[in-house]
Amino acid sequence: MIELKSPAEIERMHVTGRFVAEVLTEVERIADVGVNLLDLEHHVRGMIERRGAVSCYWDYAPSFGEGPFRNVICLSVNDAVLHGLPHDYALRDGDVLSADFAVMIDGWAADSARTFVVGTAAEEDLRLIRATEEALEAAIDAARPGNRVGDISAAVWGVAQAYGYPVSTEFGGHGIGRTMHEDVHVSNKGKAGRGLTLRTGLTLALEPWFCRTTDRIVYDEDGWTIRSADGSRTAHSEHTVAITDDGPVVLTRRESEGV
Repeated sequence: MIELKSPAEIERMHVTGRFVAEVLTEVERIADVGVNLLDLEHHVRGMIERRGAVSCYWDYAPSFGEGPFRNVICLSVNDAVLHGLPHDYALRDGDVLSADFAVMIDGWAADSARTFVVGTAAEEDLRLIRATEEALEAAIDAARPGNRVGDISAAVWGVAQAYGYPVSTEFGGHGIGRTMHEDVHVSNKGKAGRGLTLRTGLTLALEPWFCRTTDRIVYDEDGWTIRSADGSRTAHSEHTVAITDDGPVVLTRRESEGV
């Protein structure tokens, strides 16, 4: 079932989204060479507790995971791209770190992800990250009343093709609101003009993620961490977006970035 949100409900999601953006900004600030992923996990736990938020990840047990998930943030390094399980690992110079974070505040969820390089950045890693960011902006621009879900998927796919990156369709964007995952599914590959017609009040988590040289993925033994099948590096960018009469509104944007 797809629930359209009122302007007041979207604003409540925006409150959550601002906190999500604050946490990811803090993670990017403190993630440095030598910092342990478990230290990042515990730092985020403290931020959640102080804000009175509720983690969407803790005890999450979907059919695809080796549940329940017992962390509050996904931290994926280098060839890991999704659902990275925080573990005893000290970040190294040049590591690519994807941080994916979702919480609820007063019953409303928001979800966002960023990828950045720790220490010295290789140009090919920056290019991959830039591709996911541009794909996300293209997806957001397509999230307008009267367009279709396929327009969003085609926008992501078009950016990937321009950069020469393959696209996996095994995981993609999704509806969000009263829970982290709601209808509708938004693939990162598709054809324009197809799928559900977008309407004012629909709220979506849009999340392009690319592996540099493959569209195949594999799982770690932990049952959660998803990696590129060929070991190539990866990147993931995500925002929670509300579709409004005035165009898309990004609910998880950093305040310095505007709407």
